[in-house]
Amino acid sequence: MFDFVQNMLFESLSKKGEKFFPFIFVTFIFIFFCNVLGMIPYTFTVTSHIFLTFSLGMISFIGLNIFGLNKHGLFFFSLFLPPGAPLLLAPLLVPIEIISYVFRVVALSVRLFANMMAGHTLLKILATFAWKMILAGGIFLFIQLFPMLIIIAITGLELAIAFLQAYVWTTLICLYFSDVINLH
Repeated sequence: MFDFVQNMLFESLSKKGEKFFPFIFVTFIFIFFCNVLGMIPYTFTVTSHIFLTFSLGMISFIGLNIFGLNKHGLFFFSLFLPPGAPLLLAPLLVPIEIISYVFRVVALSVRLFANMMAGHTLLKILATFAWKMILAGGIFLFIQLFPMLIIIAITGLELAIAFLQAYVWTTLICLYFSDVINLH
């Protein structure tokens, strides 16, 4: 995992990103293990709550802005006017860029929250359905094998999604760091 995250960071930021490796690595590990721990029966998936994902996104966003302002000073705000754009379009482009920049936090947090919540909700519904069929007895004891097979397949899919969501989160944070470091 160490090499995987290090390579991901190097692809996005090259040598400039070395000092961000601890943050990126801990974020990846935290999200991945929270997602995987939620797959254990009778445990809780903290990443399926918008409060946690929004908090993680906001911490990353604030850190990115602090770093960008320290590195570039007021020139950091040139991030909101695309290079080569005519100055006449600045009153239109700057608000659009600011809104899209701020909504990165929302998009980042909702993506993780929604994917983890949807998968776990689906598993819970199917498990309840299979359990009700077992309790009904009779022919339903044999029919319930179909929902049980689906649960097994979706559990495998959820494990892949647990990794994928940590990967997507980390990749997007690396790209956001790249934007702040290189200013487009």
